[in-house]
Amino acid sequence: MSTATAAASTRTGTVLADLLPASRVRDVALVVGGAALTGLAAQIAVPVPGSPVPVTGQTFAALLVGTALGARRGLLSLALYALAGLAGVPWFASGTSGVSVSFGYILGMMLASAVVGSLARRGADRNVLRMAGTMLLGEAIIYAIGVPYLAYAADLSASAAIAAGLTPFLIGDAVKAALAMGALPAAWKLADKS
Repeated sequence: MSTATAAASTRTGTVLADLLPASRVRDVALVVGGAALTGLAAQIAVPVPGSPVPVTGQTFAALLVGTALGARRGLLSLALYALAGLAGVPWFASGTSGVSVSFGYILGMMLASAVVGSLARRGADRNVLRMAGTMLLGEAIIYAIGVPYLAYAADLSASAAIAAGLTPFLIGDAVKAALAMGALPAAWKLADKS
C-alpha cells in the first residue's frame, strides 16, 4: 500500500473540512462561509428562454458545500442560506429573496447537500468515478424536489415543468459535475501529500 493510499484510507470517515483544526468557531465559520458561497454563486445567473428558472452557480456551490463540509454542516449551511433569503437577504438567484417558483430547488439543495455530505464522509469524494455518482445523485435530488414544486407554484403540468425546469439545465449540470469530479479528488490528493 502506497503512502498516499494509506493516508487516504486512514481518513475515511472525514470530509475536507475535518482537516482543519476542530472547534466550534471553525464549524460556525464553515457553515456561514458555505451559505455565503452559495449566495455568491447564485449571482451567476443566466436566464433560460421559456423558463422562470435561470441557470446559476448555486447548485454547484450547494453540492460542493455538502461534499466538503459533510452532511450536518452542509445542511446547516444551506438551511442558513434558505432562511436568510426568506428573511430578505437578496442572495437567491439574480439578487432575489423570498419565496418564488424556484424555491423548491433551494429545498432540494438542502437535502442534496446532506446526502452528498454523508456520501463524502464514506469516501465518495476520493476518486473521479465515485464523485461523478455522488454529484449526479445530488443533482437528481435537487430536481426531484425542485421540478414538482415548480409545477405546483407555477401551475404547470408535469411535462411543462420538466421542459421548463429540468431539460434546459442538463448540459450545464453535467459541466458542474465534471468540475466537481476533478476538484474534490484533486483536493484530497493535495491533502494527502501534506
